[in-house]
Amino acid sequence: MSKLRKYLDSIHPHFIKGGRYEKFYSLYEMVDTFLYTPSDVTPHAPHARDALDIKRVMTYVVIATLPCILIGLWNIGYQANTAMATMGIEQAPGWRGSILSLFGFSYDASNPLGNFLHGFMYFFPIYFVTLLVGGIWEVIFAAVRNHEVNEGFLVTSMLFALTLPPDIPLWQVALGISFGVVIGKEVFGGTGKNFLNPALTGRCFLFFAYPAHMSGDAVWTAVDGFSGATPLGLAALDGMQAIFANGVTWTQAFMGSIQGSIGSTSTLACILGGMFLMYTRIASWRIIFGVFGGMVITSTLLNWIGSDTNPMFAMPWYWHLTLGGFAFGMMYMATDPVSASMTDVGRWTFGFLIGFMTVLIRVINPAFPEGIMLAILFANIFAPLIDHFVVQVNVRRRKRNYV
Repeated sequence: MSKLRKYLDSIHPHFIKGGRYEKFYSLYEMVDTFLYTPSDVTPHAPHARDALDIKRVMTYVVIATLPCILIGLWNIGYQANTAMATMGIEQAPGWRGSILSLFGFSYDASNPLGNFLHGFMYFFPIYFVTLLVGGIWEVIFAAVRNHEVNEGFLVTSMLFALTLPPDIPLWQVALGISFGVVIGKEVFGGTGKNFLNPALTGRCFLFFAYPAHMSGDAVWTAVDGFSGATPLGLAALDGMQAIFANGVTWTQAFMGSIQGSIGSTSTLACILGGMFLMYTRIASWRIIFGVFGGMVITSTLLNWIGSDTNPMFAMPWYWHLTLGGFAFGMMYMATDPVSASMTDVGRWTFGFLIGFMTVLIRVINPAFPEGIMLAILFANIFAPLIDHFVVQVNVRRRKRNYV
């Protein structure tokens, strides 16, 4: 037994009921289970429903986000270095420029390592603030309720950080994750009892509270004074011709070398992560294909209807797939096992509703060119109702067959 294990065991009596530090048991348990695998597992939802260890589930989800993280960091640096070259800027401002210059890293957009490290300089503070502030809320609620600190926050923090623009102010990051953890999860009882996706709840709060920092043209490239709309924003204004006029190709959108949120620009990375989640049975393939089918059918129907005044009617399904956060939401957000439907038929319905609503919001409502966030939250609200009707239909069918 290692010395660290012996030390943790020696101080354990101080944190159990009646001990000197009883109120801090959740903090002790968090450190202990982070360093060593616990001998028992939680009996509560959602773990009990899937018969899987919740720590393993959360670890798999974080692993699945690695392709999005790697390509996202490269793309932040690539967009910033390209903009700096266009504007004649030789060095990034502030502490980021000092660190990059200290180690002699290049601002050449053709240098993958330079792009990656430049992007890391923007992602790390965002993720650190998310982890710190959200973690504090988790520990506070766990201490008050005398519960264990749940590993689900590691997933929430990672997904939340990946949905943000690279140059978002850090105080907004703190506000967003606070809203997501407290209002989106803890007020309903914590992990397993929330009906909304906490990461999307926090992102939605920032979107409506600070729209200029979450949807403007100047938020997607981490260079002061540089403006560049996302391809989805361009399409909402002037249709597909605006995308082509700006030199954006479908391949670029699929690979992820376009403007957008930190981790959602690459459809390829999202598909790789989603395949891992489906292989490990963390994500429901019924939800994923339901979202995809709903998007394809709805966008094809709107293409057929057409419009002389709204150019978004003409956007094909394969562009809906690669633009905005559709692929990221489909793979990582819609498949949240806590806030999604639990029945097989319900999962198909739940997924189709998200795909349908995403295209409808994008095309019909020009104020929200990115519709996947609102569509998933909308479907989260209806998930219990969908499951209720599915169960009732099954009950009536069995009564007819056996009574």
